[in-house]
Amino acid sequence: MKLEKHVTITTVSSREFNQNTSRAKKAARKGPVFITDRGQPAHVLLTIEDYRKLTGEHMSLRQALEHSEGDFAFEPEKLKGPLSRPVDLS
Repeated sequence: MKLEKHVTITTVSSREFNQNTSRAKKAARKGPVFITDRGQPAHVLLTIEDYRKLTGEHMSLRQALEHSEGDFAFEPEKLKGPLSRPVDLS
């Protein structure tokens, strides 16, 4: 069983986002950040990990290490078929 992290949804105006992008990026680590224009949701800021989960895109170990800021979720695909096969020495 896989436990999901607690998700926090943050909403900021476009003006707040422009004035403090680093705060929005930090908030995105805890969940999506909705960016509004004139009070209406216009954009969503996600971490690359959350985006990949949403789209079902798998990440290689190299990519995970390049984008890592500490711990990261790496779930390799399960192997299919036998792990070994007979060798033909004829």
